[in-house]
Amino acid sequence: MKIGLLGCDEQILAIATAAVEAGHTLSPAYDVPSDLPPALSGIDRQPREQWQGLLEEDLCDAVLVGVEGWTEQRAEQVRTLVQAGRLLLIGHPASLSMLWAYELDMILADSTAKVIPALAARQHPIIQSLKTLIEQSLAGNGPLGSIESLQFERRQPTRDEDSVLASFARDADIIRVLVGDPSRLMALGGGDSGWATLAVGLSGPDQVSVRWHVAKGNTSELSIRLLCEHGRVCIDIPPEDRGTWKVTHQSDTEVTDSLLNFSSETTDFQPADVLLAHLLQTAGGKNENTSEKSIPPAMWPDAARTIELAETIPRSVKRGRGIDLHQEEFSELGTFRGTMASLGCGIIMVGLFVVFIATLVGGVARAARWEFGERLASIWPYVILATLLLFLVLQFLPFLLPKKTEKNVTSDSSSPHDS
Repeated sequence: MKIGLLGCDEQILAIATAAVEAGHTLSPAYDVPSDLPPALSGIDRQPREQWQGLLEEDLCDAVLVGVEGWTEQRAEQVRTLVQAGRLLLIGHPASLSMLWAYELDMILADSTAKVIPALAARQHPIIQSLKTLIEQSLAGNGPLGSIESLQFERRQPTRDEDSVLASFARDADIIRVLVGDPSRLMALGGGDSGWATLAVGLSGPDQVSVRWHVAKGNTSELSIRLLCEHGRVCIDIPPEDRGTWKVTHQSDTEVTDSLLNFSSETTDFQPADVLLAHLLQTAGGKNENTSEKSIPPAMWPDAARTIELAETIPRSVKRGRGIDLHQEEFSELGTFRGTMASLGCGIIMVGLFVVFIATLVGGVARAARWEFGERLASIWPYVILATLLLFLVLQFLPFLLPKKTEKNVTSDSSSPHDS
């Protein structure tokens, strides 16, 4: 398989290295640094201005898109590749702009392209086991009793706004997998110095209390703690591609690893290999053979949800209160309806202003015996009527457009939005 490269970052470099080691070809490569790992030293570099070569299916079967040094130009390049129907695997988060994320989602609805975000942690067997344990506890038959809270601690050396929000966007995918889309978000911290100690509270559809916070660390690590009535489970996740995940638990009663559905041995997990396998299966038109209870691979709608959640945090910090989130499907029809609703409000406001001005002009014209002014003031009902009729005709526009064929979409088609 021939894989193109557009930019790079730590995630994309690991995937590219895994692809080369598996016998795949990296060609062509655009906008990549000169200091690449030895395994990638022989890639075919091309001038960044000639990136349009990635649009040609003869040159590459899929494209890896890095997010390091992300610019508006890179965002436009991704839009063009999606419109051309290319298969992309993109680092996450590519951008912390909700508008860009959902614009890309809407383009995907009209394109044959597929975008795979670099979100592999959700497919780890330990996450599946933790999800099963949470479901059992919510159903009332969990070995540790009912759930009290779910805590995430993200440790990293750099804790400025962009790096903290980027980490949250990655961890939010695990939160959504474990407890579903949150219904409320409350952020504490932020500002010039508060991002280093940012804490985010989330509540899901089952009202599971979730707390995410950032702390100082020498490397980027994540700890997940599930606190239950009769014990707790702690999962330590090392930096990607370094070390193994570790599970420890404490209980008031005698509970074994097998009863908690966790393996007694730590599981080695290579995100690059998992994402590369997903890319190859998608390119071959194959779906992974997963059971109904297994966690499916992340697709772009999942990435868009996490980006929107991350973008909600600064708004919560600025307002100093929680943000209620609701579920909304982003589509061209939804955008049209929203535009028509705004336009309808605008017509009412403009109509009231026209009535006021017409009445004023008509009164002055009659007092001054100004015939032209009287005629001008007398036509305002017809102007408003014509505008309202045009507005009503526009409501039938969606029925005149050809209906799209239904596409396979993930069940996570909703997104959080503040109300």
